[in-house]
Amino acid sequence: MTSPPPPLRGQVILITGAGSGIGAATALELQRRGALPVLVDCDAAGIAATAQALGGSVLCVTADITCAGDCEAAVAQALARHGRIDVVWANAGMASFGPLQYTDPQAFRRCIEVNVLGTFNTVRAALPAVLASRGYVAVSASLASFAHPPFMSAYAASKAAIEAMCNAWRIELAAHGVRVGVIHAAAVTTPLMTEGALHPSFILLQQATPAPLRAELSAAEAARMIVDGFARRARRIWVPGWVRAMYWLRSLLHTALAERELLRVAPEMEAHYLEGMAEVGPLASSLGPRELAGALARAKARPAAGDEPATAEPGPSAGC
Repeated sequence: MTSPPPPLRGQVILITGAGSGIGAATALELQRRGALPVLVDCDAAGIAATAQALGGSVLCVTADITCAGDCEAAVAQALARHGRIDVVWANAGMASFGPLQYTDPQAFRRCIEVNVLGTFNTVRAALPAVLASRGYVAVSASLASFAHPPFMSAYAASKAAIEAMCNAWRIELAAHGVRVGVIHAAAVTTPLMTEGALHPSFILLQQATPAPLRAELSAAEAARMIVDGFARRARRIWVPGWVRAMYWLRSLLHTALAERELLRVAPEMEAHYLEGMAEVGPLASSLGPRELAGALARAKARPAAGDEPATAEPGPSAGC
């Protein structure tokens, strides 16, 4: 008979993507319940703002999760401060947008790198500490891990990959006393959703989705559900609860009948996308303003890295 999971009070929880959205809101909720969050993000200003909201001397680490060395350094700092890690939450992620024929390859590749390789780097770096504490691995996989919207193939593929990795890791780590949980969240009001709403094609995509499925939760509401799942060390965390039903009906989501409305709007979505691409270029059409600013900065800093030079006009930057 397995022992019940320990309470959250006093547990050290390393959170990537803690500079905004669900990560920041959940850090606040975790602290309210007595946990010790460690904030990791590539946006130094973002995690500084989260830390200010938390008060005290919460540890903040600026890191790019696509760099294994950055993840290892973040874990080292967490251990130096707290001596242990009980939970690692690979939450950081991004989205790219666009139809197969026109989406920018750089944007597609970056989405896979951040969401898939970034998750691997995060969990792999923290694993020795989590094994030592017989702790918990949590990963943000999204509703898109099994409901695959058009124009978001990179995002859907990356989230499906994350779910698959967690299913394997759950079995691998069980004998070591480590539990693995996958977070399947529907629409939550975050910068990712706010930036998506700037794109006419994304608006059409939302309108083609049944109304109950596109209703957005606040980040604070999502955080409470996630922390409840952490406290149980749950295998699956549904945000909100109805996502569980969608998960069990997943084989029906891509039948001809279920895709009928999306098939109807896809040509109009493509037309809007092409209009925007003609105005701002493929990279700006494929990324939101924050990711676009990051892509341009990376291209400027590493012009010989192998990527084609970015030519789009930058949007307002809000970090990574």
